[in-house]
Amino acid sequence: MAIQPIRLFGDPVLRTPAESVTDFDRQLRNLIRDLTQTLDDVGGTGLAAPQIGVGQRVFVYDVDGVRGHLVNPGLGFPDDEEQDGLEGCLSFPGLYFDVKRRANTVARGFTGHGDPVQVVGSATLARCLQHETDHLDGVLFIDRMDPATRKEAMKAIRQAEWQGDPRPRVKVSPHPLSGRQR
Repeated sequence: MAIQPIRLFGDPVLRTPAESVTDFDRQLRNLIRDLTQTLDDVGGTGLAAPQIGVGQRVFVYDVDGVRGHLVNPGLGFPDDEEQDGLEGCLSFPGLYFDVKRRANTVARGFTGHGDPVQVVGSATLARCLQHETDHLDGVLFIDRMDPATRKEAMKAIRQAEWQGDPRPRVKVSPHPLSGRQR
């Protein structure tokens, strides 16, 4: 297991739709372990594979004591109820903005062993499931903001300490990207 660096806003992998997982093997389970350990290290609520540079449809979550992972998730919504609230993202460290999301979510996918799984979430878990699935589609939380909030967020991003970080943001991942390294 290894803690991986988290890709920051501006890295193209965050805007690239992830590919479906086809091999439920040890490499996939190692990726899930790396995601989990990285999430635990930073104390977040969710982390998607593209955020550590891996273009596969996998994410992990830890919300109010509910921990798990989903491979190849799809979302459904049992009703039209919405919620407004502060949302942050590990790829935008220290920034939180209001984002409207659905209040109730049903996520269906697979475990690291290929077994079907369903996660039903409301409130924060629903928000997390939507946020992480968006990452797999190349969608960021700033894309879900209303225009005024997005303008405020972009200003904060330009002023963020990490925006001028001289460290390289693109690193070679130890996990294959759908059978090939990029």
